[in-house]
Amino acid sequence: MSLLPSIISNPTGLKPHQPLIIFQSSSAQTCYPILRILISNFKPATQTLLFCFLHPPSSLTNIDEAPNITAFDFTGRVPGYDDPWCGPQDEILACVNSVPPGSLNVIIDSVDTLTSDLGSTPKAYKFIRTLLGLVTTRSEPSILALHLQPSPLLELLNQTSLSPTLVHLTAHPPAIITHLASAYLTHPPPAGPAEKFWSVFIPFSKRTHEIERLLYGPEGNGTSAGAWVSKGTREFVVEVILRGGSRRGVERTVEGWKGDVPCDLRALESLKGIWTRKKADEARPDPTQNVSFNLNLTPSQEKSRAQVPLPYAHEGGAPFLYSLCNPITTAGAILYDPDSADDIDDDDPDEDLDI
Repeated sequence: MSLLPSIISNPTGLKPHQPLIIFQSSSAQTCYPILRILISNFKPATQTLLFCFLHPPSSLTNIDEAPNITAFDFTGRVPGYDDPWCGPQDEILACVNSVPPGSLNVIIDSVDTLTSDLGSTPKAYKFIRTLLGLVTTRSEPSILALHLQPSPLLELLNQTSLSPTLVHLTAHPPAIITHLASAYLTHPPPAGPAEKFWSVFIPFSKRTHEIERLLYGPEGNGTSAGAWVSKGTREFVVEVILRGGSRRGVERTVEGWKGDVPCDLRALESLKGIWTRKKADEARPDPTQNVSFNLNLTPSQEKSRAQVPLPYAHEGGAPFLYSLCNPITTAGAILYDPDSADDIDDDDPDEDLDI
């Protein structure tokens, strides 16, 4: 099931309502194309406040063509250079409170820079919590969209104590999918089992240094859709997490992004090689076919084989090999099977000695 198209086209129309949307970028892949399309899809009647700390507002939207968007450029305000320095939190809260009742969209780019300006992660989290409270208490569905890179604040923002519902979009380079398919023989669903894919994909995607090595190291080409590549060649992978959706649980999918629209992973040119290899593997002949003897067992044969006693197993005890691999803490004993040539009798061999 594709989640990204519905999130981008109508974020306030999700059921239940998702007031918090997190856009996560990295040094290997930016999430800016998704954020730009989201802003362009906002309804004209909805007021939008855009607070920019990393890039100027012009990189996200055309203010002249969007009268419903009010942009605030904080990129030139740097602590230590502005005298006197005044933190942006009071100004942001005042702007949000000044908007008339109704639907409101608040976008912050980026929360990492805001955290640096405020001086600590706890201060930034407290401010985001206050801001989210102002958004969620409005009479009409409103959203708070946050753009950031992996940071200590990200873990706090994902907690259910901040928001039971959540949309988390993470941009990944396609090289991750290619690497997992070739090195771990793991394909994304539905081409492969979802449990196996996520068990490999989640921990690997968090190892930023390995992803950067794939892109920019000796084996990488460094052309995996960076921040400002052309729209026609831009491709990347989006990890979508929807918490508290229609199923009242956590839905997780991995989808594609090509140009300025979401798409299926199979539509990405950079990933076509993995589907071709998988089809070739599936098309290989079965070695058990077209032979003069049967290599398979019927259910009755499998049942009969399971009833055959294992060799080298002493009666009343565990098999010998099993006992070696699974030692137990019991009294020691010597088990001896006499050979046919052994001379065993009950007489004392030393009875003739006067000891």
